[in-house]
Amino acid sequence: MSLPPVVGTGWLAEHIGDQDLRLVDTRWYIDPARQGRAEYLAGHIPGAIFLDMDEDLSAPGGGRGRPLGRHPWPSPEQVARVMGTAGIGPRTRVVAYDDQAGAMAARLWYLLRAHGHDAVAVLDGGIVKWVAEGRALETGVEKPPPPAPFVARPRQGWVLDKNAMMRARPEALVLDARAAARYRGEAEPVDARAGHIPGARHAPYAENLTGGAVPVFRPPAELRARYAALGAEGAEPIVYCGSGVTACHDLVALELAGLRGRLYAGSWSEWSADPALPIATGPEGLSRG
Repeated sequence: MSLPPVVGTGWLAEHIGDQDLRLVDTRWYIDPARQGRAEYLAGHIPGAIFLDMDEDLSAPGGGRGRPLGRHPWPSPEQVARVMGTAGIGPRTRVVAYDDQAGAMAARLWYLLRAHGHDAVAVLDGGIVKWVAEGRALETGVEKPPPPAPFVARPRQGWVLDKNAMMRARPEALVLDARAAARYRGEAEPVDARAGHIPGARHAPYAENLTGGAVPVFRPPAELRARYAALGAEGAEPIVYCGSGVTACHDLVALELAGLRGRLYAGSWSEWSADPALPIATGPEGLSRG
């Protein structure tokens, strides 16, 4: 079983009642004053369950300035437990959504695919597009789905830890999915040091999207041209961001473009927390540290 990397709101409206479909709300915010679970309770797409970025889609021990970064990659055992409790089995189709054009939902997309489950897609435009089209929402907590057996089958090479990143970096194409000011080291609101991994090219996830009030993924041909210009046609890039979440948006876009990348899961929050590792600043990657 498989799904395309993204599905539209029209597709979801047609399939929302399918017994083998699990709809997952993944809203999360870097601002601690906003809580994804509270947003879910206030209004979500009918039938959606909620999975928390910190508790469900990340391993314990994460946090600002901590050695493992802010969203450590979960173990296969944790993935199997969380997905099984969420009613996601081997024949379950999963659609993930958020209110940030897929920036959070892409984490669940890559998490499932990296553990052998291909029947997963991101809802293009998310709940923002759903609401803009006048479609219904529900409030409160949905009835929990019956548990399902989920077997986590990690795919070798899909996710790099810090040591693997250090070994690969000198030759690999590395893409940084964060905003320009963070990449250049002009601002760092959450992590230990400002800058980027030396040699990394800038590939902000926001440029995967159309403009306007309800952004969606750009057409595959445009994404192909974007990533070809970054060198991704001749190499399988390693993508990172602040904590291994929005980097997955670039990985969705690469898939739409007919290409493929890999995730450095610890991302900048892990790299910058290690004072022994070099960093670079500026648009040309001027090394320091």
